[in-house]
Amino acid sequence: MNIIEIYVDEDKDIRIDSYLAEELKEISRSNIQKMIKEGLITVNGKKIKPRYLVRTGDYIEIKILEPKKINIPAENIPLNILYEDDDIAIIDKPQGMVVHPASGNYSGTLVNALLYHMDSLSTMGGQERPGIVHRLDKDTSGLLIISKNDFSHSILVNEIKERRVKRIYYCLVYGNVKVDKGVINAPIGRDPVDRRRMTVIDKNSKEAITHFKVLERFNRYTLLEVELETGRTHQIRVHMAYIGHPVVGDAVYSNKKSIFGLKGQLLHAKRLSFYHPRKGDYLEFESKLPNYFISILKKVKEG
Repeated sequence: MNIIEIYVDEDKDIRIDSYLAEELKEISRSNIQKMIKEGLITVNGKKIKPRYLVRTGDYIEIKILEPKKINIPAENIPLNILYEDDDIAIIDKPQGMVVHPASGNYSGTLVNALLYHMDSLSTMGGQERPGIVHRLDKDTSGLLIISKNDFSHSILVNEIKERRVKRIYYCLVYGNVKVDKGVINAPIGRDPVDRRRMTVIDKNSKEAITHFKVLERFNRYTLLEVELETGRTHQIRVHMAYIGHPVVGDAVYSNKKSIFGLKGQLLHAKRLSFYHPRKGDYLEFESKLPNYFISILKKVKEG
């Protein structure tokens, strides 16, 4: 166990979780909140809550536990690497691939493949998520940024937070979307009834904003181009279901039965644009729609 000591020499008038997130840039605010709840962070020898306001003379003690070692094997799983340099890589992820290991499942993921194909990966995401800057659901295909060092990771995370990374998706939804374009601004949080799902809810939620534009209308379906302004878990899937047009093939947020025999939702991360974290160059990448997606579009066009 490592112990970090901080003496506050001036009134900050901010919450301790925000204060420590600034002081300890390698630890996220959410992890700091968790550590406070677990009693690993104390002020003047006493347990506090995340909303505690930091004051002059406070003595803050942070106990850093040694992380449990997790053995994630490197596996020779084929990857479609669109771009790679010393700082980043761009991966075109197939549908059905889990991005990172989780409890009881440490094999067959994108991370296992990255450990085999990459000579280095960032560590800021934790032992289970080396290199992972942002996620895609298992059954969402398309573009992902991978960070190969902590320098690029920290910058990219901040770029996403500041909404300077442009992420464009294509999805086929049920029904005929009547407006040509629109914005869904509806907060998303954990479903209080089914904790495996997310939902639009005011309590214990985060701001979620999704822009959409109609690309083509069919009889009972609409092809949309969707841009994320925020990046909440399952955001596009939740928002599309919220406006009454769930993504085709989505077994979680739609009660409609797909007639296409799909293994997952028709949602594809098509375009990705951002500034290179070290060089500053503006980079743009595009992924082709998967063959199964193209095949289903052809079927719905034919009626």
